[in-house]
Amino acid sequence: MSAHIRYAYLKGHTWLYRRNYPVDVALALGAQALKQSLKTGDRNTARVRAAEVNARFETLVEQVRSQAEDALSATESNAEAPAWLDHPTTALVRLRATLEDSGTVLDRPTFTRPVVPEKVLVREKSREYLRRRSNDLRPSGFKSIRYSVGLFASKFGDRSVCSLSRADGREFLSLIAQLSPMIGKSETTRGLGLDQLVAFSSHGSVTITARTQRRIWSQVNHFLDWVVYEGHLEVNPFRTVPFDRKVRPAPYAVPTDDEVVRVLQAKDRELHPVLLTCLLSGMRAGEAVGLLRDDLVTKGNLGWFVHVRPNQLRLLKTDAAERLVPVHPVLDELFRELPSSGPLFPDLTVAQVTKGFARLRRRLDLERPGLVFHSTRKWFITQCERTGVPEHFTASLVGHKSARSENGITYGIYSAGISDEQRRSIVDQIRLPT
Repeated sequence: MSAHIRYAYLKGHTWLYRRNYPVDVALALGAQALKQSLKTGDRNTARVRAAEVNARFETLVEQVRSQAEDALSATESNAEAPAWLDHPTTALVRLRATLEDSGTVLDRPTFTRPVVPEKVLVREKSREYLRRRSNDLRPSGFKSIRYSVGLFASKFGDRSVCSLSRADGREFLSLIAQLSPMIGKSETTRGLGLDQLVAFSSHGSVTITARTQRRIWSQVNHFLDWVVYEGHLEVNPFRTVPFDRKVRPAPYAVPTDDEVVRVLQAKDRELHPVLLTCLLSGMRAGEAVGLLRDDLVTKGNLGWFVHVRPNQLRLLKTDAAERLVPVHPVLDELFRELPSSGPLFPDLTVAQVTKGFARLRRRLDLERPGLVFHSTRKWFITQCERTGVPEHFTASLVGHKSARSENGITYGIYSAGISDEQRRSIVDQIRLPT
């Protein structure tokens, strides 16, 4: 079933309803649209409630027109011009009072005279949308949305939002399907519009994945849904354009024991400490490079633990990512050599780690598809699985969301989680290959 609900828009975690009145009904009611919260974040519930509000909307429009016709029909038989033509504002006030007395309108809203819709350009609304989203999103998430909406605005920026159609949606989909993955890696493509990027991509045979295309398409649709919510569009015309390309997962590869040995024996001056940390803790690259000395806490005879939590260097991917991870015995000596205060890896960023690993991989001739720095996390999870650790125990160690037991129980709801002793016993079982 389609995720789109006509005249409804998901804002945050709540569905909102907005539908413009016909001009004649808007004049009578003194309001341009019916706008209300559906008071739910569940799509199926919102769909039912939106249908109920739609039915109420249609009934209201019919009643208003009927009452207006009855109120004005008496003048039609007069040969002279009706008196209300000379005093239209007074006539509207009386008409609204009649509607209110009849029960058609339950309250009298503040009257705002409907005006001819102003021509709003896609470029103007895209800038406003990005300004607002920049306050809500993390830098990495905002960068992705800025890129997608920027592609769309570069093609349709001089068009008014009301002129957009399904044909434009199909054209935009066909254009992004031709983009090359190299456009983000070439300096010559910076600042180019969508048409220019398509021309650049035509020189190669490889295009961006269906997953990336769907992400761009979804973010542009979210922008247009917001334009609908702001009242500049009746409906999002792109919602009826299906994205029918099959998205194939591209999982990260799990390093073999031989590959782990080779990258560790290389002892890369910059990468080795953070590489070893992620292999023996399952942390993401961003979690590792964002560690502070204050994030190391002691648990008595259980030794040291890393408290993975938001700090001034970085946020976390999800709420479930905040957790305690025991420091592996091999890491004890490593952490003693790191700075005694502040960041443990002060000279590293996530980009330096991922790009440095790519260079190391090429130097060691480990060019295997899917083998990236994030594969260290998969290696840790695989080692836990091979030592017989239950899946929901491992999930709590690596910060996966909604860890479940074999019986389907969501432990975040029904369990206080595993103990520090259990965490320690799991991590201590991990052995580096020799």
